[in-house]
Amino acid sequence: MSLSAAKPVIQDSPDETYVTLPDYSRHRIVPARYPARMAGSVIASMVIALLFYSFLTNPHWGWDVFSQWFLSEAVLAGLGRTLLLTVLATVTGVVFGTLLALARLSPSPAVSSLVWVYTWFVRSVPLLVLLLILNNLGYLYESVRLSLPFSGVVLFEYPAGELITPFTAAFVGLSLNQSAYFAEIIRSGILAVDAGQREAAAALGLPRRRQTLRIILPQAMRSISPTGFSEIISLAKGTSVLYIIALPELFYTVQVIYRRNLEVIPLLMVATAWYLVIMTVLSVAQIYIERHYARGTFKQPASLPFENFFRRFRPLPVPAAIEKKTSRIVQITAPGAPVHIRGVSRHFDSLKVLDGINLDVPAGRVTAIVGPSGSGKSTLLRIINRLERQDEGFVLVDDALVGYRQQGDVLYELKEKDILKCRADIAMVFQNFNLFPHMTVLDNIIEAPVHVRGVERKDAELLALELLARVGLADKAGAYPRQLSGGQQQRVAIARALALRPRVLLFDEPTSALDPELVGEVLGVIRELAHTGTTMLIVTHEIGFAREVADEIVFMEQGRIVETGHPDSIFNWPKHSRTREFLARVL
Repeated sequence: MSLSAAKPVIQDSPDETYVTLPDYSRHRIVPARYPARMAGSVIASMVIALLFYSFLTNPHWGWDVFSQWFLSEAVLAGLGRTLLLTVLATVTGVVFGTLLALARLSPSPAVSSLVWVYTWFVRSVPLLVLLLILNNLGYLYESVRLSLPFSGVVLFEYPAGELITPFTAAFVGLSLNQSAYFAEIIRSGILAVDAGQREAAAALGLPRRRQTLRIILPQAMRSISPTGFSEIISLAKGTSVLYIIALPELFYTVQVIYRRNLEVIPLLMVATAWYLVIMTVLSVAQIYIERHYARGTFKQPASLPFENFFRRFRPLPVPAAIEKKTSRIVQITAPGAPVHIRGVSRHFDSLKVLDGINLDVPAGRVTAIVGPSGSGKSTLLRIINRLERQDEGFVLVDDALVGYRQQGDVLYELKEKDILKCRADIAMVFQNFNLFPHMTVLDNIIEAPVHVRGVERKDAELLALELLARVGLADKAGAYPRQLSGGQQQRVAIARALALRPRVLLFDEPTSALDPELVGEVLGVIRELAHTGTTMLIVTHEIGFAREVADEIVFMEQGRIVETGHPDSIFNWPKHSRTREFLARVL
C-alpha cells in the first residue's frame, strides 16, 4: 500500500474521538537523491586525482631534487629566520598595535591624532620602501648618539651602520608595518563590543586596566581573530620581500640555490611546501583561538580537544556546598545609606533631560521612580553612580559627595579610578542585563568581589553560590549567559550586584527587556530584597509592583519631579493633575 493510498479511519470511543492511521514502521525509507550534487562530487574528485597524477608523474617537477633540498641545512636555516621574524614581528606588532588602538580611542585629541598620523603614514609607505630606508639609515645618520643637552658631553655613541643590520632592519620594518595594521584591527574589535559591557564593568567598580584586559579585549577577540590571523599569515608570506635587503630567509635562500643549480621549479616547490606547512599550523591555531574566545556565544558550544580532560583538574565549587550555610540575603547585604540629590540638571546639546532635581532617599528605604518614557528616570540613576556626569548640582551618598573631593571651600572632581572605588557601594542592575557573555555565571558574580573588594576567590565563590541559590539559580553556576533565559539572566545580574554588598542598589527598568511571563520571577527577587535594609531606587513601569514594594513613589515628567509621596497617597489621592492623568492611563 502506498502512502498516498492510506486512508485514516475515524473511530469513536465513549470518552473521545480519535483517528487510526496505518502502521508505517515496517515501510522502507528511501533517502532523497540529488544527482547534480553527486555529479559535481565525481567531477571534483576526478580533477583532484588528475592534478595529483600530473604532479607525481611529470618528471619536470623534479621531485628527486625536491626531496634532496627540502630538509637541507641551508633551507632549514632560511626557514628558521622566516619563522623567527614572523614570531617577533607578530608579538611586537600585536603589543604595539594594542597600545596604539587604545591610544587612538583616547579622549585626548592630541594622542588620538598622533596615532592616526602614525597609522596613516606607515600604511601609506610600501613595505619595500620602508625596508630599504631602514637598511640604509647608516647613510642618513653616521652614528646613534646620546648626549647631555647644551653640554657637548656624549654619554653613548655607536655607528649606525653597525647597529642597523639587515636582520634589525627587517625586524623593525615588519614590526612597524604590522603595528599599524593591527592597531586598526584591534580598534575595530574594541568598537564592536557593546557599550553596555564597559558600563557594567564600570558600575561594578572594576579598574580601567581590568575592564580592558578582562572584559573588553576578550570579547573583542571574536572580531579580531579572523582578520588578525589573516594579517599574520600575510606577514609569514610577506617575509619573502626581504630578499630586497639580501636577508637569507626562506625565499632568498631558495633563490640562491636555484641560481646555482638552475633547478628553478623543484626549489620553488620546496619554498611552497614549507609555506603551506606554516600556513596550516597558523590556520589550526586560528581555529583553536577562535573557538576559545567564542565561549558563551552559542547555547551548546563545541568543546575544545582535551577540554573535558583538563576540566577535571580545576573543579568548581559544587552548589551542594551552600547547604551547609544557613545565612540569608538579609545577612549578606550591607546596611543602606541615605541618598541626597540637590539641583541636578543634565543637558544633551539643546535637550534638557534633567532640570533641577531635588530628592532625599532615607537609608534602607525603597523608592520607585515612575513616569512616561523620556522623562529622565534612567539618566537620574546613572548620575547617582556617576556613569553619567551632571551639568549642575550634586549627589551625596551617606553624606559623601559622589564624584568630588572637598577641600575647604573647593571641590576637586575625582579621576575615574577614584570614582570606580565609590561605585562598589552604589551597584546597578541594567535593563539589558549586561552580563559578560564570555564568562560563566559564577565568574560574572565573583569578578568584582575579588578584584574590587579584595575577597579571596574561594570565599567569593561560596558567596556567589549562596546568592545564586537565593535567586533560584543554584544549578546554573557553570552556564554561560547565552544559555539562560532573559529572566534568569536578570536574576544573575541582581546576584552580581549583591555580591559587592552595596549600600545603595539601583534598578534601571529591570523587567523592560523581559517577556511578560518572565517578569514575575525577577520581581519576586526584588520583592524579597526590599526587606533587607539596602537603600533601593527602582525605575519601573510595573505600577502594581511599585505600589506593593516601594516606601515612596516619585513621579517624573520632562526632567522634573512632579510629585512624591507614599504609594497609597500617590495612587489613591494624587495631588497633581498630570499624575492623575498618567495613572489613569496605566492603571
